[in-house]
Amino acid sequence: MKKIGIISYNIYGSFTNYGSALQSWALHKTINRLGREKYQSVLVDYCPEIHMDKDILNPVKSMWDQDEESIKACELTLPAIRENYFKFAKFYNGRFNKTKTCYTYKNFNEINANDGIDSFVCGSDTIFCTLEFHGFDHGYFANYSNMRGKSISYAASFGDAVFDNDTYPILNERLNNFKALGIREEKYIPYIKQHCDIPCSKTIDPTLLLTSEDYDTIAEERVIEEKYILLYARRYNQKMFDFADCIAKEKGYKIVDISLRAETLRNIHEPWYKAGVEEFLSLVKYAELVITNSFHGLIFAVQYCRPFVVFSREQADSKIGELLDLFGLKKQIFIDENENYSRDINYNLVHNRIEKARIESISFLERSLEQII
Repeated sequence: MKKIGIISYNIYGSFTNYGSALQSWALHKTINRLGREKYQSVLVDYCPEIHMDKDILNPVKSMWDQDEESIKACELTLPAIRENYFKFAKFYNGRFNKTKTCYTYKNFNEINANDGIDSFVCGSDTIFCTLEFHGFDHGYFANYSNMRGKSISYAASFGDAVFDNDTYPILNERLNNFKALGIREEKYIPYIKQHCDIPCSKTIDPTLLLTSEDYDTIAEERVIEEKYILLYARRYNQKMFDFADCIAKEKGYKIVDISLRAETLRNIHEPWYKAGVEEFLSLVKYAELVITNSFHGLIFAVQYCRPFVVFSREQADSKIGELLDLFGLKKQIFIDENENYSRDINYNLVHNRIEKARIESISFLERSLEQII
C-alpha cells in the first residue's frame, strides 16, 4: 500500500497546542478513509530547523508572551506543563502511524529508505508563514529533492507572512514544488493562481473534515462534574479574563483555565495545564460556555455545539474572521468585555454550512492525492 507522509507543524511546535495535534490527527484519519486499499497516511516526525534547539520541557524562552506575569505563571506550573508534554507525546505515538525516525534537514533524503515514503501532504496550520520559521522551511514548502513534484498542500496557511521583491520570486519557486495547493485562508489564493500553473483551492481546516462523533472516539469522559466556563487564551488578553470572571460570578460557575501563559493563578480560576488532547476535547464538550481567542478553540466549541465567545487576537483576527464567516457567526467576536453577544446559536444552520464546505474540501483532497500516488 502506498504511504503518504504528512508534514505539519505539530510535534515540535509550541507546548500545549491542541489545534496542531488535532489538525494532524484529523488529516491523518481523513486520508486513511479516502485511501481504503490504495494508500495510507504516515505522520512524519519532522523537526524544522528553527525548532531544533528548543527545549520543550523548559518552554519559557519560546513563549509568545514575555511579560513578567506570564513568565511567572509558566515557571510556577512547569510540573503540570511537563505532565502535559508527556500526554502529548503519548498522543502522537499512540494515535498515529508515525515514522520510526525523526527527520530534519540533515537526513530527510533517507525517508524513503527508512520509512517507505515518497509522496507528501504538507499541512495544515501556518506552515507557509515565513516570519514564524525565519524563512522558507524546506519541509513545509516541499523543497527537499525527494518532495518536489510529489507533494500537495492541504489547508496550508501563510499566517501573517509578508513578502517583498526579494522573497516573491522564492515564494513562486517554492509553490511550484507542489502538484496541488489547498490553502486555508483566502488572502493569497488570487496571487497563487496568477503566478502558479497548478490547481489551487481554499480548503477548510482539517479539524472540520471530521465531526464530533469522530472526536468522541478519542475524547475522555467528563473530567469535571461541576458547571464550568472553559477559558482558553493563546495570547494574553486582560479584557477577556475580566469578561470570564464577570460571567462566572453572574452564573455561579467555576472557571477552568487552559491558557498557560496568562493570568491564571488567581483563586477564581482552576488551572488545567495538565490537560492532554483527549482531556481538552472533554473540557470543550461539557463546558457551559467557551471563552477563547484560539482558532481551534473556536472550532471545537462549534464542533460540540457549545455556547462560545471569541475575542479579538493580534495576528489571528483574519483567520478567525474567515472562520466565523464560514459558520455564519460573525457577531460572536468581541473586541472588549462590554459588548453583548448572542447566547443562542442555531447549530443546525452552522453545521449545514460546514458540511457543504467539508464536501468540497474532501473532494479537493481526494483529487489532489490521486496526482501523487
